[in-house]
Amino acid sequence: MNAQPKEKHLELIQGVITRMANNGFLLKGWSVTLVAAVLALSADADNTDLVWIAFLPAVLFWGLDGYFLAQERLFRKLYEAVILPDSEVPAYSLKVPRCPIGCWARSSFSWTLVFFHGGLVLALLLLIQVVGIG
Repeated sequence: MNAQPKEKHLELIQGVITRMANNGFLLKGWSVTLVAAVLALSADADNTDLVWIAFLPAVLFWGLDGYFLAQERLFRKLYEAVILPDSEVPAYSLKVPRCPIGCWARSSFSWTLVFFHGGLVLALLLLIQVVGIG
């Protein structure tokens, strides 16, 4: 592969990596927004049982964020493979291996996601404990 197609190929891969990172950023924002909305509804309606519903977006968005992080890591590996001078990756290929459950789980429980999403879940648990819901 000569320099021009390789450069364009790397730009394509970088675009995918950027989109995956942006998706993770948006998921974090939506997670906090939905959890806060459910908490506000539960406080306003004097129905503290609604707090339990806040776990749903917190956990679902954690898993989805882990999926996007796993995909981003696979595309970073593809980028690294294309950079090699003797790369055998076909020109303009965006094919990455399937991400098995272990790949997704490792990404979901990376320090950054555990700190953010785990912190949100922990805050919900503490709120339930302090308020005495259940």
